[in-house]
Amino acid sequence: MAAVLACGPDAVLSHGSAASLWKFGTEQDGLIDVSVPSRRRSRRPGIRVHRRTDTALADAVVWEGIPVTSPARTLIDQATRLRPMQLERAVNEADKLGRLKADALQGSLGDFRAQPGVAVLRELLDPSTFRLSDSELEQETRRLASTIGLASPETKVWVNGYEVDFFWPDLGIVMEADGLRYHRTASQQTRGLERDQAHLAAGMWPLRFSHWQIKHAPAHVRRILLRAVERAESSPRDRGEG
Repeated sequence: MAAVLACGPDAVLSHGSAASLWKFGTEQDGLIDVSVPSRRRSRRPGIRVHRRTDTALADAVVWEGIPVTSPARTLIDQATRLRPMQLERAVNEADKLGRLKADALQGSLGDFRAQPGVAVLRELLDPSTFRLSDSELEQETRRLASTIGLASPETKVWVNGYEVDFFWPDLGIVMEADGLRYHRTASQQTRGLERDQAHLAAGMWPLRFSHWQIKHAPAHVRRILLRAVERAESSPRDRGEG
């Protein structure tokens, strides 16, 4: 709060310092980031000052008694400074903490047209490429399974010569979760097909969902998974594993 007050009226915590306050990021270089109106000249030791338009400062809020850029504005600002995997982690963390859901962030980007960082976030939040962290992916999948009465799956195990994301050995159901950003080359797609074919040839039920579907379309995932369970239970067969 002292850094904000030192920069005068209408100053707000922003960028990495705002992300740290919201708990989905960290400060950089040991400096406190503060945004001020563009007309103001302000320099303070230990403070990185960002001169901003009134529009950029208009959606500031007060959190824990400190004026700070909104979660959406903070992520947009951070999008110009973070590597893709760091930004992805920040978006996931903001979603998990309830600061701002990823789908709400995606829907709000039109309100920030022409702002640096919007294009990066738009690409990141494309449903075909969105990727959850491994821990959140596992949590979401276990939660989905429990809602239809399934036991927790085995994770990251080898089945038919391939490492799989989730496996229910009693049912012979193999479930893969794709962050499609990493499954676009011809060789990657071919290996994915070969993996599914190996499971089918062994009498199993391979399923494949995107990370976005697991996080934001759970009803669809539950419906497909439940149908696979019903088919597996009604069609027992020998299943080769190894």
